[in-house]
Amino acid sequence: MIEKLKNLGWKQFGGLVLIVIIIIAFGFGGFGGGFSTNNQNNIAKINKTNITTQDFMDYVNESGISADAIRNNLDNNIIEELLSGLISTTLIDLEVKDFNISINEKTILKTIKENKNFQDESGVFQRIKYEKFLLSNNISAQMFEIKLKNRELQKHLFDFIGAGTITPRFLIDKKFEENNKTLEIEYFDMENLYKTKDDYTQADIQKFIEENKDQLKREYIDFKYVILNPKNLIGVEEFNQEFFDKIDKIENNISQGNSFDSLIEDLDINVIEVNEFSLDGNEQQNESLIFSKKSTKIDLIESGDNFLLYNIEKEYDRAPNLNDDKTNSEVRELVYQKGKFDFNRKIFQEIQDKKFDNNKFNELVGNGAKYDSIKSVNDNKLFEINSIKMLFALPINSFALVNSSENKIYLVKIIGSNKNQFNKEDEDYKNFVQNEFTNTRKSILAAYDQLLTSKYQVQLNQKTIDRVKNYFK
Repeated sequence: MIEKLKNLGWKQFGGLVLIVIIIIAFGFGGFGGGFSTNNQNNIAKINKTNITTQDFMDYVNESGISADAIRNNLDNNIIEELLSGLISTTLIDLEVKDFNISINEKTILKTIKENKNFQDESGVFQRIKYEKFLLSNNISAQMFEIKLKNRELQKHLFDFIGAGTITPRFLIDKKFEENNKTLEIEYFDMENLYKTKDDYTQADIQKFIEENKDQLKREYIDFKYVILNPKNLIGVEEFNQEFFDKIDKIENNISQGNSFDSLIEDLDINVIEVNEFSLDGNEQQNESLIFSKKSTKIDLIESGDNFLLYNIEKEYDRAPNLNDDKTNSEVRELVYQKGKFDFNRKIFQEIQDKKFDNNKFNELVGNGAKYDSIKSVNDNKLFEINSIKMLFALPINSFALVNSSENKIYLVKIIGSNKNQFNKEDEDYKNFVQNEFTNTRKSILAAYDQLLTSKYQVQLNQKTIDRVKNYFK
């Protein structure tokens, strides 16, 4: 929240949903809550500070958002967003007062005179430029200076909160050096150690089914349906009122509990019967659509340019049929994948328990290990980036299982590392330094957000919010 607020100008608060509401208001009941008050002019309260409807309307007027724009976006929660902005600015004011932050008039005057928009080419303040600016923006000097003061107070607050966020340069250098060292590794493709699909017997597959029968059961339905369109319902090609009248009549008869057979008894339409249907990845548009609607036993639904009148006669579960080649192949794939997972988990657990050593590594990989170098923590030519970051956090002679970008698993041993020289004038180094400062500041501001959550209780008067919405309708 603080980082976002710090970079905003005063007028920009109007359209922003700030995390003051997200963190605080929702944490204490959100927009759905409200507070007991006999004063219906209060739209919100922060601790003991009331925010009135007049405060809100003043804020809306200052935002520059037109009444039409608000009216057209009531369903998009624009009132709540504007209220979020007002509560945010009010909370900042409370924080400024709580920390006793102040700015004297000389500071405001100095800020105005140092504004390049009000200076000539020689950098000298020109009163006439300042006056023109005020006139063109339809704002008085007093109002502009009040807003400028508020903005400066806001800046001082964030500078105060962010004090001490500079990370010592030697720590930054050390971290940059660690991230840009070269790792020497041995690695091995685990695919070479797994059992192949053909290694699994039918007994293995049957055992897998027994152990996972509840998860492997497939839903089936038996049903009938007819396809309705203008051609087969009223004998014409085009949709017209007569057709839709008949469709409405069928829907009414369904709602009255009529059976499928009674619905079609006067229709000269082919009835399609489907038994033992289950979703299997093969595209059968009508059947798949009916399957997706199976919670309703009889219904009339649209399917492209047709209507489908269907009746679900039976629903049941069935274990995989291994006599079906396609099903057998699918289950065999599951068994194969589980075998890979179990093997990897065993190796991973041994590494975690420090029971995996050089002897086990050599026993597994034999002469199949490859050697390579990882140039930096951002070098993902061999493995995906999160795996690289993990490897850089491990000491020499460590083992790990990592992923490649193709989602293949590799067993890796770190056999050495070399420090690389770097130039502090390089862009990579400068960007790293800036990111470290930013991350340190973000961690402090995150802690400040948590403080605000416990320090302030935001309550909203939903009845007043609704009344404000009605005003704009």
